[in-house]
Amino acid sequence: MNENGKEVVWLHGQVRTPPFSMAARQRAGELIRDLQDGILLSLPHSRPMPEIGTRCHELRIPDQGHAWRIIYRIDPGHVVIAAVFSKKTAETPELVKASCRARLRQYDIEMRG
Repeated sequence: MNENGKEVVWLHGQVRTPPFSMAARQRAGELIRDLQDGILLSLPHSRPMPEIGTRCHELRIPDQGHAWRIIYRIDPGHVVIAAVFSKKTAETPELVKASCRARLRQYDIEMRG
């Protein structure tokens, strides 16, 4: 957790070297820390993903031959990571979007107790 900001909750995926290059892993960490500090990111670093849900976005991490994506949601007190994947097409695969919706729905149920 960031001392002054939001806690990161990882529902699925990891940012590790490998498969991320060291530079891409560091960049992902910097962007996630910005989110923890309440900085709202926009293109080219992040884009909204309303088809997944409210407050959902896609971090864009360019890497050596890869286009890494991190699907996240900003909640009060939390940055919730729903997926980390290498994007190979222009569109986010429907399976990834459906998986993120399901993970976030389950997280919300568990948080309500």
